[in-house]
Amino acid sequence: MEGGENEIKNFVKVWLSVALCLCYCYVIGKMVPRGAKRLIFVLPIVAVFLYLPLVLSSAHLGGITAFFIAWLANFKLLLFAFGFGPLCSDPSISLPLFITVSCLPIKIQLSPPQNGHRKQTPSQKTLENGKKKGPMNYAIKALLLAGFVKAYDYSDRMHPKMILLLYAFHVYFLLELILALSAVMARTVLGLELERQFNEPFLSTSLQDFWGNRWNLMVSGILRPTVYKPILNFFTRVAGRKWAPLPAVFGTFVVSGFMHELQFFYLGQGRVKPNWEITWFFVLHGFCLTAEIALKKAVTGKFRLPSLISRPLTVVFVMVTGCWLFFPHFSRYEVDVRAFEEYAALGAYMKNVSHSIVSVM
Repeated sequence: MEGGENEIKNFVKVWLSVALCLCYCYVIGKMVPRGAKRLIFVLPIVAVFLYLPLVLSSAHLGGITAFFIAWLANFKLLLFAFGFGPLCSDPSISLPLFITVSCLPIKIQLSPPQNGHRKQTPSQKTLENGKKKGPMNYAIKALLLAGFVKAYDYSDRMHPKMILLLYAFHVYFLLELILALSAVMARTVLGLELERQFNEPFLSTSLQDFWGNRWNLMVSGILRPTVYKPILNFFTRVAGRKWAPLPAVFGTFVVSGFMHELQFFYLGQGRVKPNWEITWFFVLHGFCLTAEIALKKAVTGKFRLPSLISRPLTVVFVMVTGCWLFFPHFSRYEVDVRAFEEYAALGAYMKNVSHSIVSVM
């Protein structure tokens, strides 16, 4: 467990560094006007946030850190440099809230003025997207995740494609549980609710529904203002409002592909050189989604497949392309091996703790 203890120490040091960097950005926001000048002061922090995940080798701690700071926080800081995004939604934002909003999927909404003052409130997107998930929902998914982890013990008896399907469910449930834990922490420390991140993706009726309304909504929420809207505004002037969304959607998927490639680079054992298949997965989906949107514009709602057909078609397409270009990289980067080692280490540690408690009693 010595290596694990060192990793935890590094994890704490990394996040203390993140907090200090965000304190600096908070001060810069008060002193430097938005625009190119503020961007110059923010860019060194963006570079630091790209470096910090390299300090960690754990698949879980490193992956969480890379996602929250190298992607989420960096994109929010780039918006912040130009006076946009959640970090600029309220000029009176407090330092603790600034730090939390930078790294977690929180948007600040302003309630109506009370006694001349506006009150910061958490985003209501959870309520807008549907009924909030209860503890039982997450408990069931935690049990299913534990079952998937146990199933890997019999991977030598499984078809390779079945293992890739296990990866798909594993990633989905693990992300939901990590974000649920983050929500509990945000609620406990600051009384905030995180935005809903998944909305039953296996009920998607189209690629547009899957990527826009159901899968990892935190990523969609940060890509929309940083990538989609700038490209949309540019092509609106060039090609008109009707067709401008097409290159905007495709460009957003290209950027998402690069960012996912970066996430796997952080996760990879020995920082494996990318072969760009992950990027091609998102390029393929960007092309197909662009074609889907163009077809919808052409038929203008005159034809729509029934959900009984569109749902399985959508899920099958996502799973087949994922097993072809995306999920094999969990083995290529040895993410699966390292994750299982961490599960085993955690299980051994919990067993030792339980034995110690029993012996004391």
